[in-house]
Amino acid sequence: MYALPLALVAFIFYIAAASWQGLTLFRRVAPRDTLVRGLGAAGLLCHLPLAVGLLDQGASLLPGFSTSVVLAGALAVLVLLLVSLFKPVLNVATGLFPLAGAVLLLAAEWPSPEKGAGMTPGIALHALSAALAFALLAIAAVQAVLLGVQNQALRHHHIRGVVQSLPPLTTMERVLFELLWGGMILLTLSIASGFAFVDNMFAQHLVHKTVLSLAAWVIFAALLIGHHRQGWRGMRAVRWTLGGYLMLLLAYFGSKFVLEILLARP
Repeated sequence: MYALPLALVAFIFYIAAASWQGLTLFRRVAPRDTLVRGLGAAGLLCHLPLAVGLLDQGASLLPGFSTSVVLAGALAVLVLLLVSLFKPVLNVATGLFPLAGAVLLLAAEWPSPEKGAGMTPGIALHALSAALAFALLAIAAVQAVLLGVQNQALRHHHIRGVVQSLPPLTTMERVLFELLWGGMILLTLSIASGFAFVDNMFAQHLVHKTVLSLAAWVIFAALLIGHHRQGWRGMRAVRWTLGGYLMLLLAYFGSKFVLEILLARP
C-alpha cells in the first residue's frame, strides 16, 4: 500500500543528493560530502523497506525482476556510500542515485512472481554475491564514464569545468581497477555458487543468464589481465568496462524483464 509513496520519497532524496554532487562537479556549489552522503542515506532508509518487503512477498527460488532491481539498487547505493568513505568515488552518485531512484519507482508496483521452493543458504549466497557484484560493477561503470569524460577533455586540452572537480587521472584509473577487482571476486563467487547450488537451470530459464554472466566475466578478466601485462588504460579501459557491464546487465535483468514483464512468465 505504501510502496509508491515510500519510493517517491526515496527518489526525492536521491535526486537531491545527485543534484548537489552534480553542481559540485560543475563548480557551481562548494563540495559537501557529508550532505550528499546524508541525503543518499535518507533515500536508502526509504529504499530498504521496499526491498525487504519484496523479498518477503514470496518464497521464490531466485528473486524476480522487481525484487532484483530494487535489491541491486539498494546495494549499489549502500556500497557507494561505504566506499566513498575511503575512496574518491562520491561523484558516481551523480549518475547512480537518480538511476536507483527511477528504477525503484518503476519496480515498486511490479510484483515478482512466486515459485514453489524457498531460498536455501547456497542459493542465498549466490543471490547475495550476484547482487553485490552487480552493485560494485555498477559503480565501476559510472566511474568509467567519468574517466572517459576526463580523458577526452584532457586530450582536447579542456581543463575547466568538470575536469577540475575530478581527482587526478591516475587516481581515477586506479580506483576504477580497484572496483573492477572487487567486482570480479564477487562475480566469480556468484558464478561458482550458481553452478554449485542452482539445479536444473534449463527448467528455470537460467541458461542465457549463465552464458551472459560468463561472457561478462571473460570481458572483465581480459581487461584486468591486459591492464596488468600490457598496461591497458584510458579509453580502452573505459570501453571494456562498459562492454562487460552491459553484458552483465543483460544477464541479470534482460531475461527477467522479457520473461516476467513482456511475456508474463513465472
